[in-house]
Amino acid sequence: MVNLFFYGTLRHHQLLEIVLGRSVATLNISDVSLSNYIVMAVAEGPFPMISASPGSYVTGTIVRGLSEHEIARLTYYEAGFDYDLLPVKLVNGEEAKIYFPTTGAWTPDGPWDLSDWMFKWGQITCLAASEVMDGFGTIPSSQVAQWFGRIRARAASTINAQSSKHGTGTLNGRFEILERCRPYSKFFAVDDIKLCHETFSGDMTPPLQRAVFVASDAAVVLPYDPIEDRVLLVEQIRIGPIGRKDPVVWQMEPVAGVIDPGETAEEAAHREAFEEAGLHFNQLESAGECYASPGSSTDFFYLFVGLCHLPENLSNIGGCDYENEDIRSHIMAYSDLLAMAEASETASAPLTLLTYWLAHHRERLRRLL
Repeated sequence: MVNLFFYGTLRHHQLLEIVLGRSVATLNISDVSLSNYIVMAVAEGPFPMISASPGSYVTGTIVRGLSEHEIARLTYYEAGFDYDLLPVKLVNGEEAKIYFPTTGAWTPDGPWDLSDWMFKWGQITCLAASEVMDGFGTIPSSQVAQWFGRIRARAASTINAQSSKHGTGTLNGRFEILERCRPYSKFFAVDDIKLCHETFSGDMTPPLQRAVFVASDAAVVLPYDPIEDRVLLVEQIRIGPIGRKDPVVWQMEPVAGVIDPGETAEEAAHREAFEEAGLHFNQLESAGECYASPGSSTDFFYLFVGLCHLPENLSNIGGCDYENEDIRSHIMAYSDLLAMAEASETASAPLTLLTYWLAHHRERLRRLL
């Protein structure tokens, strides 16, 4: 049996319960201190690190008598953060082990406060931890570490879903998830679901077997110059057409990207416009929000038109090197984009939606000048 000292996010009881797989009420747990160390925020993520600091004190939590299985669960979770389990002696004389960051793994970034972290990141982290721990015993911790950013983005999408604007006039009926498992989880995930649901007659269906492609919420923005009446599209290779065996695999689209955890859709739209096309928007116009294909996917889009200056000639290759993006920009007259849509040449659903949204609002936007 092992005593562990927690100084960071695992002091949050809900998170600790998810990782350990049992209630905090069943634990031998109390607050204690550790001398000659300090807890700092980490620049690379919303979690803390601990480092030596003579004369300083860290307030934390000791959990006594953890089993080998529980230590294995904790180590599996912490492996994604590049931490190692090492011994320490606490102020009260007790011996315990503590997860220390690997030297040089993280960049300290000022003080870290548990209450502030819980307010902004607690819910997202608990949802992400649930997905991480679902893989315990089946998915290598190295794979969890590789895709942890996507796991957190899926958790953030779950939170975003609670404030969606749609649903007026639809049935607020009963449904029951009988079984749910995740046989695939990397950049995207796939869930197998067995459910039953209320019908419009009030009955319940028999058990139904379904699958859902689990993605992350995205911001999609069409750059528009209301002075010159021009738009910008980006072109890049897309896996969807490849999977469908479409001979056209480089696609014309609006600027788009996943909304990072802790980021608003508007912030993501501004960030992606700069990363993909080097653009700065003067103003964002909301053009709605929608599922890409609610019968099979969680893909959810926040749509915008971004007002900006677009030069007549622009030769620009953009995208993030760390994501291996290779994106080419195209500037064209709005009339040419509309003609493309009328000729069924806009294969991207968000592009088609934004083209016609702009057709409806274009005169209003041009009068704003």
